[in-house]
Amino acid sequence: MKITHEHKEIYRQVKSFVEKELNPNVAEWEKDGIWPAHEVLKKMGSLGLLGIAKPEAYGGMGLDYSYEVMFAQALGNCTCGALPMAIGVQTDMATPALARFGSDELRKEYLAPAIAGDMVVSIAVSEAGAGSDVASIKTSARKEGGDYVISGSKMWITNGTQSDWACMLVNTSDGKPHQNKSLIVVPMDAKGVDRKTKLDKLGMRASDTAMVFLDEVRVPQRNLIGKEGMGFMYQMLQFQEERLFAAACGIDGMANLIDETIDYTRQRVAFGQPLIDNQSVHFRMAELKTEVEALKAMVYQATENYVAGQDATMLASMCKLKVGRIAREITDGCLQYWGGQGFMWDNNISRAYRDTRLTSIGGGADEIMLGIICKLMNILPSKKKSVSSKPTTAEVAA
Repeated sequence: MKITHEHKEIYRQVKSFVEKELNPNVAEWEKDGIWPAHEVLKKMGSLGLLGIAKPEAYGGMGLDYSYEVMFAQALGNCTCGALPMAIGVQTDMATPALARFGSDELRKEYLAPAIAGDMVVSIAVSEAGAGSDVASIKTSARKEGGDYVISGSKMWITNGTQSDWACMLVNTSDGKPHQNKSLIVVPMDAKGVDRKTKLDKLGMRASDTAMVFLDEVRVPQRNLIGKEGMGFMYQMLQFQEERLFAAACGIDGMANLIDETIDYTRQRVAFGQPLIDNQSVHFRMAELKTEVEALKAMVYQATENYVAGQDATMLASMCKLKVGRIAREITDGCLQYWGGQGFMWDNNISRAYRDTRLTSIGGGADEIMLGIICKLMNILPSKKKSVSSKPTTAEVAA
């Protein structure tokens, strides 16, 4: 991926925003268990940062996804994982399908305000019994007059207590699980929506995460994104950007943890010498730095393929798998060298230890990524098809 002056400028502007507007407030927002989403996103929207890869007609920059990757990488300089995740929901998880498949009317009403920072957005796919197994969701919508009437519940919804609308995956028929789902824009202030329950999480504590209940919630049928029954496929496409975003966020975040640990081990003297002088320590830092650079190269390659219109499913899945795995390795390894100081709650290393654990779960667990990779390698046992037959797009996404 060629890095241009424009890429560097977006990176510089976002990193500056992180250092001035996010990092000074991390401790307070962590303590409160919520961030001022409307206030922060409005500032970002005013700078044009919420629609980098979105159409210009709705307030975006109209740039290709490589610029969004620079945005995500710069966000990784935040000293907590919760805020890049919550911002990423707005830019890369809840709005890609609307931007790509939504009607002009729907995009004007919901996408443009999200890009401007006038509306906060959430993605509502997961349920208590359907996390990575997206096909198993139970929330349903029936047609009545000109409305969809939605009942069910959604779980682990980032920005859920503050969002103005949610991109929600629901069952709109009794057909096959990959063909009976639709994405619908659901206003979160609609009658019958209950999102008062804020969940208490191990990490990502600066962002609010809600349990959402829907009791006969009426939504106009014009709020359907794209075609009815295509929701599963649209969501799988959204996952591609979500997974690249998550991987890109990890690049600078993990590099910073390594640098902080190197600085600390230079200062920490044990048995008469700085800890970094032990070969086991400086060799380990070199190993971990190599892992981050390998991730960066793979993210850039996947992005280049994606921008070129090639199928980036395998590489994007590998990036998501890799960032989750090395985040666990790096945070655990670095924390060890901080000793008792690393076990303190407000240490950046311990916060990252808690926050990054979600990376191997959210947006498709490690096991889902491995399954996708194996399917694309054509090495899974086949039940009905010959070993040489390639999986369909729905099978790869499932």
